[in-house]
Amino acid sequence: MAEQNINTEGEEPKGLNFVEEEVYNDLKAGKNGGRLNTRFPPEPNGYLHIGHAKAICMDFGVAEKFGGTCNLRFDDTNPVKEDVEYVDAIRDDIHWLGFDWGNREYYASDYFPQLFDLAVRLIKEGKAYVDDQTSEQIAQQKGSPTQPGTESPFRNRSVEENLDLFMRMNAGEFDEGSRVLRAKIDMASSNMHFRDPIMYRIIKTPHHRTGTKWKVYPMYDFAHGQSDYFEGVTHSICTLEFVPHRPLYEYFVKELADESYCPRQIEFNRLNLTYTVMSKRKLLQLVKEGLVAGWDDPRMPTISGMRRRGYTPQSIRNFIETIGYTKYEALNSISLLEHAVRDDLNRTSTRAMAVLNPLKVVITNYPEDKVEIVTMENNPEDPESGVHEMPFCREIYIERDDFMENPPKKFFRLAPGAEVRLKGAYIIKCDEAVKDAQGNITELHCSYDPETLSGMPGASRKVKGTLHWVSARHAVDATVRLYDRLFAVENPAAEPDRDFRDMLNPDSLRVVENAKVEPFIAENAKQGTKFQFQRVGYFTPDYDSTADKLIFNRTIALKDTWEKVQKNS
Repeated sequence: MAEQNINTEGEEPKGLNFVEEEVYNDLKAGKNGGRLNTRFPPEPNGYLHIGHAKAICMDFGVAEKFGGTCNLRFDDTNPVKEDVEYVDAIRDDIHWLGFDWGNREYYASDYFPQLFDLAVRLIKEGKAYVDDQTSEQIAQQKGSPTQPGTESPFRNRSVEENLDLFMRMNAGEFDEGSRVLRAKIDMASSNMHFRDPIMYRIIKTPHHRTGTKWKVYPMYDFAHGQSDYFEGVTHSICTLEFVPHRPLYEYFVKELADESYCPRQIEFNRLNLTYTVMSKRKLLQLVKEGLVAGWDDPRMPTISGMRRRGYTPQSIRNFIETIGYTKYEALNSISLLEHAVRDDLNRTSTRAMAVLNPLKVVITNYPEDKVEIVTMENNPEDPESGVHEMPFCREIYIERDDFMENPPKKFFRLAPGAEVRLKGAYIIKCDEAVKDAQGNITELHCSYDPETLSGMPGASRKVKGTLHWVSARHAVDATVRLYDRLFAVENPAAEPDRDFRDMLNPDSLRVVENAKVEPFIAENAKQGTKFQFQRVGYFTPDYDSTADKLIFNRTIALKDTWEKVQKNS
């Protein structure tokens, strides 16, 4: 869904966010020869979540808007945590969101030879050295934001010794953690990232692309900017936590760049969401400990989880556009995301009827063998969506909650002596509630008004309640998974002293095994289909659903009752 390209001639267009304004001004000034190339650089060590979706929409979106290109570059610099599974999932997620990188798929590992050569060059120029200290010792010697660091006892090794040690590190002669290569910058710098940052560490785990060729791997701060440079990236757009990294990014890049071309880093705020954690480490923990059913569990904030739950790519993009991009961190309400999902599904989903907690209704004055076909509108928001047919007969199911024996005032559903309209069909009146020996209601006996079907003389007769229903004879059994927010606490990150697992919502999943759906739903329950179960919510067939065993995921309820419940609790 590419946007129209913006011409940089004339006045600045209206409605640009601050990142787009910076890009527009650079293009207008002719920087980098008027060329625009962004990149999205995920680490293949987990599945993407909605926070990554915000970055994807920025990286690919700004390139689309200004007629540039966007690379997909996997930051595969740590083989211990990386897997091809994650690479494949990341590709799928980006495509699902509606973006494409064409033939511009790259990997940081593509540049391992150039990065290694650059490290050797820096050693030869006296700008890097091998340090034998432990990570704990290095961290301690770095000082604090108010106290300068102290120099490593290995900082003044000779060029020859550093070169020899670095080559032997890559030959696998030393244990992991025994030595690192550090840049020699300034241990007294006010920016702690300048205090001789680590450039390379020893890792002996085979890499998913390069195998056992390398025993040393570059750190992010060294690899990232250089990879941008090698690819011709003009704008490296990232989140605010990289603001203090920017001077180091520029320091390393300028070892390669000149006046004609240099990547520029611009930062925007992350997407933080209520009732959610965005830490990939914590999400991985949930998966590994079996607290969710996998990375694509519909309760997870992963893009794959949201896709399985029935979220649409347009709803996610609309949400991201609504919250926008700023230079200030914020906590966004998940209700805004849910509103965007409802809004999009309301326009696009097919209406049909399903009963989750069935109560049988026998219409005693309706002929026993008669079956009528009533017509149902597929989507009142879409005039082109058409209609479908639905069978009606003597026995139907309604929701058990739609009947009360002793109802309160303003209960406009079914009760003894009360009338309701069955949506798309007749008006019925409850004559008797049949009970078992324990006093439980097992079925209702009702009578219908045969003149109240559409097109008949009594069709315009008004009653206050309208119920959804399904024909008992034709209903198809289905399992329904009712998903809710994964966490019961609004901001789990704000409670660092609590185990985040203790804040999980115990009601985040409820499984209904005996739901009844109309035949139209069963016939059209293909993966990716979106339904609005009338008066119940929005649903989609799960990946596990088959013709013999229908399984539906609730994408979202029709209304946001969560905030109201929380305020009243």
